[in-house]
Amino acid sequence: MIQQGQLHLDLALLEDKLGYKFANPMLLEQALTHRSHSGIHNERLEFLGDSILNCVVALMLYEKFSKIDEGDLSRLRANLVKQQSLYEIAQRIELSQFLRLGGGEQKSGGFRRPSILADGMEALFGAIFIDGGFDQTKRVINTLYQPVLQSVDPKTLGKDAKTLLQEYLQSRHISLPLYSVVATHGAAHSQEFEVECAIPKFSIQVIGKGGSRRAAEQGAAKLALEAVMAAAPQAAKRTRRKKEPEANVKTEGGDEAPKRSSKKIAEEVEASSTDAAQPVADTTLL
Repeated sequence: MIQQGQLHLDLALLEDKLGYKFANPMLLEQALTHRSHSGIHNERLEFLGDSILNCVVALMLYEKFSKIDEGDLSRLRANLVKQQSLYEIAQRIELSQFLRLGGGEQKSGGFRRPSILADGMEALFGAIFIDGGFDQTKRVINTLYQPVLQSVDPKTLGKDAKTLLQEYLQSRHISLPLYSVVATHGAAHSQEFEVECAIPKFSIQVIGKGGSRRAAEQGAAKLALEAVMAAAPQAAKRTRRKKEPEANVKTEGGDEAPKRSSKKIAEEVEASSTDAAQPVADTTLL
């Protein structure tokens, strides 16, 4: 957590991570302040930042995916601005070490709570907007979201990893994955979960970690999906039947006829023999 004597140094580090230097550092301090810390907190900035974020992400998607219709664009945007997406960005810039929380929230592990970290990101966007305007806010959001945009697949339309894994397995008639908690770490109020995702058909067992069981399951599902997509083509190659060699048949003129399997040729020979054995009607007039 931020100590008063280190406040300005720590804020400078955060500004480096954001790629933006505040003209009014008080706005940055407020954006980092949870309501449990003091009466001047970040909730109004969070409200503003949420609107700015939706606008900027909508513009980014509009420019990047020119052939996607309005409904699919809306689903993609919802996926990018949801709590989990903001939480992952907050983890990447290590936002938790800059948050200003009350004593109770600190003891209960609030600095690791996805909702608090996601709200903090929105408050930062709101603070940057007031401090530097829309263009600066757009630039910061664009920079932070570039790694996310690179991995966006418009075909998935915001589906989470567990859903994508389930759909992938069902489409190939493979049994659904098995999830189980294999370990928990930390005190009850700030636990980290380890969840195993197993797909017996491919002997896949992967471990996902997260601040909640759901987050750990999503992490495990993502790893399992990558593993099963890599394993499936290899399994298909091993189980694919070998095609029977086809016979080359010459026509009377010496030309090579279209290739046919030996089974097909045998059927044709049998059919021709049967035809030859049929009696021919006598058409001689009496």
